[in-house]
Parts: sequence; C-alpha cells; structure tokens
Amino acid sequence: MAQLTDDCFAFSGPLLPVATAEAMLRARVVPVAETEDVKLRQARSRVIGRDVIAPLDLPPFDNSAVDGYAVRHADLSASGDTSLVVIDRVQAGHSASHAMGPSAAIRIFTGAPMPAGADTVFMQEDVRADGDAVHVPPGLKLGSNRRLAGEDIRAGTILLPTGRRLSERDVALAAAVGLTALPVRRRVRVAVFSTGDEIVEPGSVRRADALYDANRFLLAGLIEQLGAEVTDLGILPDDPARLASAIGAAATGHDLVLTSGGVSTGEADHVRTIVEAIGTLVFWRVGIKPGRPVAMGVIPGADGSAAFVGLPGNPVAVFVTFARIVRPLLLGLAGAAPQPLVALPVRAAFPYRKKEGRREYVRVSLRPGTDGVIEAVKYPQDGAGVLTSLTETDGLVELPEDVTRIEAGTNVGFLSYAALVG
Repeated sequence: MAQLTDDCFAFSGPLLPVATAEAMLRARVVPVAETEDVKLRQARSRVIGRDVIAPLDLPPFDNSAVDGYAVRHADLSASGDTSLVVIDRVQAGHSASHAMGPSAAIRIFTGAPMPAGADTVFMQEDVRADGDAVHVPPGLKLGSNRRLAGEDIRAGTILLPTGRRLSERDVALAAAVGLTALPVRRRVRVAVFSTGDEIVEPGSVRRADALYDANRFLLAGLIEQLGAEVTDLGILPDDPARLASAIGAAATGHDLVLTSGGVSTGEADHVRTIVEAIGTLVFWRVGIKPGRPVAMGVIPGADGSAAFVGLPGNPVAVFVTFARIVRPLLLGLAGAAPQPLVALPVRAAFPYRKKEGRREYVRVSLRPGTDGVIEAVKYPQDGAGVLTSLTETDGLVELPEDVTRIEAGTNVGFLSYAALVG
C-alpha cells in the first residue's frame, strides 16, 4: 500500500533538522498509483492524476468587459468627440443582429459577444447619449474593454497539471471550460490511533488520573482537510504486545499509520522499539520544538507496506509536528506537487530565547502596532499541552535553528494556521 522506500535513509544523528527530514521525504515518497474520475463537486482537495487539457478557448469568444458601446477604433477622432449612430443592442447570452458599419456604435453589455467589425468598447459613463446617437471622447486605446477569445487559456493547452491539489478556484476553472469530472489520484488512506494508559474516550467515565483524548480528533480533522481518508482505530494502552499487533495490522489496507504518544524514551514508551522490531525505523528525533520525539518508519503489511509516523503525546506538539512532518508526507503520497510553507514577515512584540540547533515555533496572535505595522503577540502559556494556545492564536512564529534570541521589534517569519494545514 504505502509508497515510501526504505532504502538506507535512516538517520542516526542526535537531532534531525526539519529541512533534512522534509528533503528525505520528498526524495523517497512515491504517490499512490490508482486514479479515478470524480465529479467537480467532489474534486476539491483531490490531486490531479494526469494533465487535464483545455477543450476550448476561455473565453470562447471575444466579449465586452463592461456595459457600454462597441465601436470601430478607426472611426474615432484623435482630437475631439466623435458622433456615432447606435444601430443595435446586444446583451450577454445573445449576439448582435448587425455587423459594424462606418460611424456606427452598438449598445453592449458585460459578457456579450463583440459584434463583427467592432474592436473597442467605451464604458457607458464615458459617453454622452443623444437620441439615436452617442458622442464619445478621444483618447481611448484600440481594444479597450474587450476580452479576447482564449486570453485566459487556449484550447489544447494544459488546464490543470498533474500534481495540482485542487482548490475551489481550480474546480471553477474546470467548470468554465465545460468539464464535469476530473481525473484524480485515489485518496491516501490513513489509520489513526492514540496510545497511553492515561487516555480515555470523550464521553466515557474519566478516572481521576486520566485525560480525555483530543489528539485523534485533531489528527482526523487535519488529515481530512488534506483530502485523505481516516480510519479511527481508537485508543491503545501502553502494552507492547497489543501495540505491536495493532500497528502491524493497520499497515494492511492503509498507506500511512499515524499514532500519538509513546515515542519518547520512557519505560512506557514502546512505539519506537515496536517499529524497529516489526519494520524499519527511518528517524525518531527531529530538531523541532514543540515536538522532537517523532518516529518515522515503514511497516510491512499483507498488501505492501505502510509509512508510519509516531507523534508526541502533547496536543500542541502533535499539531506542530503534523504540520512540518506529516503534511509533506501526506501530500507526497497523494501525488501533490511540493507546496512549501512561506513564512510572512511580521514584527515580534516579545523577546525570546532558544537553543541553537533546533527550529522553534511560538504561538502568536497578530495585531496592528501603533505605527500600523503588523505585530506578533506571544501567547502567555507556551506549554505543549496547552490547547488554548492553539485556539486563541492566529499562527506560529518560526525561529530557525541558528537563531538563539530575538528582541521585541525584530522581524520574524509568521505561518498562519490556514497555511499550515491547508
């Protein structure tokens, strides 16, 4: 099932840089092979499986960009007003009854086909009507307010390239050329479960020493937003035998097995050693905060192999490591063209210190400064288990590995939550 090679790319260094982890994934992930045709309304977030060719020009005919009067530019005076006789009226969805003759104009509305012989359109507010005539001013350029056939896209050219992850804008473009379905790769199938004796299902009786599981709900939503299918396998206790059986079984029928918790070095953290025992461990410590213990591997299944990612147990660490590790993996499995995250410059409204050698993500809200410049305000609680630090902020400030401190007023890179999970 999984399309991730495991050919000697295990990382044995102390901390794997985020950029290196992403590069390793890009180089070795092979998209799922199967494709299918889906109707436009089901196509959003799917990935184009083969180039889609435009069947016609867009727009398919020359048309007016405004409400106004179509004219022949050669009839216009260069030094003063020109008087033209209005010989016809044409609305969108209809064609002119007359071709343009000398010193004539045709009343035209936005989207209506250009009359034969007309090459320029005056906006109605720029002309003076006088009975059956209009007086138009000098100075309008040839072709003004005219949309040419094919100026958006030409028939026979690539409308949607292989690897395009479809937005609603892409779907609209397909509809505009008359398509009703698109060829896409099948959805990536992801098995998700949480681990830990301390985790219980929301709605169940909670022991005094237990926590309700939030991670599966967080992960399922993030996965579905990226266009993949989720199989929820619930919660597993810290039992090595049960964990090994569940992880091994989940590899069959899925492209990715995704867990949270149990990947650190504690006595009850069994996930990493299980992956090493039943499959191949690629890496397990990434230079990222919040995060760090992230196990990446390949698990054999009855129908092939599945990629495996074990995330930390704290929900903020789950979110951050999903965005930086799982997101590019999922998009690669889906066949999507690389979609690098681009941090936008904002001004920090806080000082911050960090260790060299790891990339850190600070939860922030945005506000305009007194001078109008957008500032990032740090959330007051930055623990990896503080879920409100995600719900009450706008995104993350990304601090590279070589940065050890910033002062208030420093320009920093901001990643919105929409960019991180979209």
